[in-house]
This record gives sequence, C-alpha cells and structure tokens, in this order.
Amino acid sequence: MNPRLHELPEGMPRIFVAGHHGMVGSALLRALVRAGSCELVLRGRSELDLIRQSEVEQFFGDERIDQVYLAAAKVGGIQANNEFPADFIRENLLIQTHVIDAAYRSGVGRLLFLGSSCIYPRLADQPIHEAALLTGELEPTNEAYAVAKIAGLKMCESYRRQYGCDFRSVMPTNLYGPFDNFDLETSHVLPALLHRFYRAARNGDASVGVWGSGKPRREFLHVDDMAAACLAVMNIAPDDFWSQLPGRNAHINVGCGEDVAIAELAQMIALVTGFNGQVCFDSSRPDGTPRKLLDVALIRSLGWSASIALADGLQSTYDWMVNELQED
Repeated sequence: MNPRLHELPEGMPRIFVAGHHGMVGSALLRALVRAGSCELVLRGRSELDLIRQSEVEQFFGDERIDQVYLAAAKVGGIQANNEFPADFIRENLLIQTHVIDAAYRSGVGRLLFLGSSCIYPRLADQPIHEAALLTGELEPTNEAYAVAKIAGLKMCESYRRQYGCDFRSVMPTNLYGPFDNFDLETSHVLPALLHRFYRAARNGDASVGVWGSGKPRREFLHVDDMAAACLAVMNIAPDDFWSQLPGRNAHINVGCGEDVAIAELAQMIALVTGFNGQVCFDSSRPDGTPRKLLDVALIRSLGWSASIALADGLQSTYDWMVNELQED
C-alpha cells in the first residue's frame, strides 16, 4: 500500500475536480475557489479522457493528487436515458472505475464520489433513506445509469473495506442551476421546462406541453447547495465521519427535504418566465418514478442543510439561461 494513502497534507492540498466543466463540477470549482487554501488540478476532456485507462493512470502517476471530487459523468433526462442505455452504463462505469482505482493506486488521501438519487428503488418508501438501496426494482427508464452509479458507490465502499481508503459517496437529489443542460431533447425536467416556457413566452404561444400527467413529485436542489454539501462532507475528519455512518453504509443523501409536483413546478416556471398561456400535460409520455424525496436526516446530523429556496433558485437559473441563450 502506498504510504501516502489517507494522509492529507497540513498545507495546501492538491485537489482534482473530475468533470469541472459540467454543472456540478463547475459549482464545486466555484466553492473551492471561494474556500481557498487548496491547489486545484484541472483537466478538460481534450487533455484527459477519463474513459481511457492509460490516460487516467498516467495523470495520477504524474500528479501528486491529495483529494478527488469525482463529478464527471454522462448524464441526461428520461428520453436520453431510455434511448441510449448502453452509452450511459458503459461510459459511467469506465469513468468511475478508472478514476477510483487510479486514486487508490497513486495514494490519494480522500475521494468523494457523486452519485444520483436514481439508485433507489422506483417504489421506495418516502422519504428515501440510505438503507433503501438494493431493496427493490429500479425505474426502467434510467436503469442503466442507476446501475452504473450503484457500482460506483459500491466500488468506493469496497475499496474502503479492503484497502482502508477514505473514499466517500454522496447521492444528490435532482440538481439544477447554472451550466445545466438546457437542450430540449436531452435535458432533465427542470431545465427543459425553463427553456420550453422561455421560448413559449417569447413567441407568444397559447400553450406549452409538458411530458406526463404532472402528478409525479420531485425534489430539486440548487447546484451551489450541492457543492457546499460536498465540501462539508469532505472536510469532516475521518474518525468523526465514519463513526456517524451506520453499519456498512458508505453513502449520504443530499437534498433539501421538500418536493413539489411537476404540475406545481410548471406553474412556478410559468411565473418566472412570464408565460401566461395554458399548460397541457401529455399523459401518453412516461412519468418516471411516482415520487422521489430523499431522507436527509443523516447529512443534517453532520451539520449541513440546504439554504437556496426553489423560487429563488429558479429565478437565478432562468436569468443565467437567458443570458447564455442570448449570447448564442
């Protein structure tokens, strides 16, 4: 075992944010810059392809990395997950496997794996506790992505059990915010609705179509809150951290503890975008999981809770999106 393993420096740790161009990665980058007291090591995809094992191994071998935030992933909404399951499971498994194993072999002191709330059973009891993992069937429309994320957190859990690695995992609820994917074909529900309602308001459309019945309930967390949670989890001393995780559980839910129906969300977005027409729900389209609200008691017991209200987050995200669309 590398003697540097688990030993974080007293001075400025060198931190690698994998996926720093994405929504979550960029939020982590902003949070780390604000916090200071670290040296950031960043590589874009053109410089480091995490799908290629040889490149990842060489990177970790050349750089003295102390901490890793593993935010790199292939992500998408219901339609993308349903149409391209092979891409989602293959790319995510490769990224996770290469980074986690190389981190261990190069002596990285601490790693945080970012998963997804889709790891839980489709019909899990609400709110969903961490212990619900692997207790039922997954949502079919994003099963491939969910299986990959389950493998990632179990890989971190297994490396801790076998090698003693301080590799932690957080499972965020539905995230939104700046640098989200607002593409109407491949994005998640909230950014897709923001873009759709924005276009409808600008064009003076009489109605906007929304996939599904509008009845499913979802929890939404601003990505800056997520980044703050990640730093909070990473900065807890190992003895204090692991002593508070029950049994072999090695992952922590991250959410705001509140959910809304998609129909409610659509009305909130209509207000933010200034759309005054009719909202039409297409029940022929899939609803996905009926409800997905995370039990966040564990992370609150560790001293963190969300601070950005959904209405405020929607407004700031909409403003950011409009600015980006106008620049394009």
